[in-house]
Amino acid sequence: MAQESDDWGLLLAAANAGDAQAYARFLHAISPVVRGIARSRGGAMGEAVCEDIVQEVLLAIHLKRHTWIEGSPVRPWVYAIARYKVVDAFRARGRRVTVPIDDFAEVLPAEAGPDPTQAWDREKMIGMLDDRSAEIVRRIGVQGDSIAETGAALVMSEGAVRVALHRALKRLAALRERFVE
Repeated sequence: MAQESDDWGLLLAAANAGDAQAYARFLHAISPVVRGIARSRGGAMGEAVCEDIVQEVLLAIHLKRHTWIEGSPVRPWVYAIARYKVVDAFRARGRRVTVPIDDFAEVLPAEAGPDPTQAWDREKMIGMLDDRSAEIVRRIGVQGDSIAETGAALVMSEGAVRVALHRALKRLAALRERFVE
């Protein structure tokens, strides 16, 4: 590793002196290391973002290579630039978290079923009715009883059940309008 850093220093010094081939070898030598830093620190963001970070680091090195002090270690200078570019990528992403689900999409879907909050909302609204109206709505609307079965259970005529159901549904519609707005 010390030999590699010394080589990087020699290559970067030669590149800063105008040697284009040394500069190409320098970039070629540091690219795998920069890619490893990007993947280890920013891997959660995805492969494409990691490659973007690598490109940002290489561009920053190109633009700021004159700031490297000849004779000082190159590796910490490269690591610092890479670290800051990873942080910049996290800042640019913000609080958004994206997780690719292609690999396990088949196990994600839940069984189709009723909305768990729907029953609670329904009972809350029905609970705002008087007891008899609430019972009629529950029997006919929720349990699926017929008008005749409901009338027999509540000792009411079928006509009285129809009228009471109509009035209860009208009150529910008014309550819904009041709470939705």
